[in-house]
Amino acid sequence: MCVFGGRASSRFTALNTPLVQPLLLYCYPPIPFPGGTVHMVCRNKDKAEEARADIVKESGNKEIYVHILDLSETRKVWEFAEAFKRKYKALNVLINNAGCIMSERDVNAEGLEKSFASNVMGVYILTRGLIPLLEKSAEPRVITVSSGGMLVQKLRTGNLQTEIGRYDGTMVYAQHKRQQVVMTEQWAKTHSNIHFSVMHPGWVDTPAVANAMPDFHQSMKDSLRTPEQGADTAVWLAISEAAATKPSGSFFQDRRMVSAHLPLAWTHSSQLEQQKFMSVMEDLAKTFQPH
Repeated sequence: MCVFGGRASSRFTALNTPLVQPLLLYCYPPIPFPGGTVHMVCRNKDKAEEARADIVKESGNKEIYVHILDLSETRKVWEFAEAFKRKYKALNVLINNAGCIMSERDVNAEGLEKSFASNVMGVYILTRGLIPLLEKSAEPRVITVSSGGMLVQKLRTGNLQTEIGRYDGTMVYAQHKRQQVVMTEQWAKTHSNIHFSVMHPGWVDTPAVANAMPDFHQSMKDSLRTPEQGADTAVWLAISEAAATKPSGSFFQDRRMVSAHLPLAWTHSSQLEQQKFMSVMEDLAKTFQPH
C-alpha cells in the first residue's frame, strides 16, 4: 500500500475503468481513495464485486460503486456517459485503464474491430462524454494507462481497425497505446482547465502479458512488477499535488515525466496527422452516438 499526500476528501469522486478480461478482473486494482467516492466501470460483474469487497475491506471506504459496462460496445459507452452525467453533479478524476490484446482479429456487433473499440474508441467516447462533468470540478484530472510498447509505433491515421495486412495482436495493441498518447496530447490542448496525463505502468505480471507474450513472460517473470507497483504512478497522477504542477498532456513513468518517443525511432507525427486522427475519431464516434 502506498501513501500519498493528496486532495482526497468526502467530496472527491473518481471513475476508474479497470482492466477486465473475459473471465478475469485483475491488473491495476481500482484505487481506494481515502474518504472519496470511487466508481468502478467493469465488464465482469462477479469479479468486479469481488474486487470491490477487497477494496472496502482494505481501505474501510464503502463509497465504492460498481457499474457494468463493456467498453467495446460503443453505443453503450455513449449511453453510460450520458447516464452518469445525469446522475452525478461532478467528477474529479477519470482513469482510463481498461484494455485488451486480441490474438486474432474479431469484430463486435457494431462492426468495429474489438480491441480498437475497447482500447481506443471506448476511451475516446468515455472521456469526451465526461469532459462536461469534469469541467464542473476543481482541478479535474484524466489519466490514461498506456504502455511502453507504444514507443515502437508511429501514429497511424488510416487502417485504424487493421482491415488491411496481417493482424499481429501485440503490435495492434502497441498502436492503440500510441493513439492514446496522441489523444491525451490533443485533449490537453483543447481543454486547458483539465489536467490530462498518460502513463506507462512498467511491465506488470498479469494474465494479459502471459497470454499475449508467453515467451517474454516466461523469461522475465521474476522481474515483472506487481499490480500494486504498476498502479503507483496512476494513483500519484490522480491525487498528488506535485503531479498537477506538471504540464498537461505529458507522458509519465515511475512518477517522472519522460519522452513519448525513443531517440531515432522515427515515431513522431505531424500536427496535421494528429489532427486528422482526432477528426477521424470524432466522426466515427458520432456514428454511434444515441440521438
